[in-house]
Amino acid sequence: MFLKPKPHLTARGFQVVVVNYAVTHREDLVFKLAGLSTVISVISSSAQINLIDAAAQAGIRRFAPAEFEGQAALRPQPDALDRGKRAALDRLQHYQTQGMQYTSFVCGILYERFAPGGMIAKGIGLRSGIGAEGDYLVHISQKKAQIPYGANGQPATISMTSAEDVGIFVAAALGLPQWPPELRMRGDRMNVSRLVDIAEAIRAVQFEKGQYNPESMESALQLSIASGEIQAQLRAIALIATANGRFDFATPNLNSMVDVTPKRFQAWLQEAWQNH
Repeated sequence: MFLKPKPHLTARGFQVVVVNYAVTHREDLVFKLAGLSTVISVISSSAQINLIDAAAQAGIRRFAPAEFEGQAALRPQPDALDRGKRAALDRLQHYQTQGMQYTSFVCGILYERFAPGGMIAKGIGLRSGIGAEGDYLVHISQKKAQIPYGANGQPATISMTSAEDVGIFVAAALGLPQWPPELRMRGDRMNVSRLVDIAEAIRAVQFEKGQYNPESMESALQLSIASGEIQAQLRAIALIATANGRFDFATPNLNSMVDVTPKRFQAWLQEAWQNH
């Protein structure tokens, strides 16, 4: 379902349904959802809430909200990176009592953040405010990196997955008889210092590295707030969230439930940058 026609998808044989997610178009949305059993959402904020309500009205059996990052339990409240995610989970918990299953697909950080041009070059995270190359941890083209350290004095650790493998994992999960509230997948896991080492090795050059402890990250955030620089605020918040472990998890339960072998980060990064 899309807000406008997608000829390139139609040409490849995909069924494209044009919808309006506004609450005033609820009846049309319910009609177009009729007959489906599962909805995988990639929209956020009020549009996603309206989609959830319409899905419940249409009798959808399973719903997966647009999560695709870290575990919800690790998010602070209030959360500057929320974009309506907490409200969506609250709504789904309500409808769960009426028989609609839901799950949050947790994948950690997408590899595509470290692609040439960042993940927005792949059409991902266009409204996140921090989807361009260099907005998160590493700017490979400029050979720069930020390494956040946690309160334990160690470089932060992140779990990661490629967007392609996320799609494969999600497709495989459709065959599971039951969905738990959270399905965690992972392609790789490492601390940020190791990630930078891999990037340096692939580019065969030393990066300019900045090391940030909790105090310096908080100072950077307060400076960006004082200056009114929204993007700088989002970058600082993401850095702090990384140091606090928001994008890491110990047990990827979905990996053991489906037959999927995800690509490791080093192999993915080598391939992504081989012609640049």
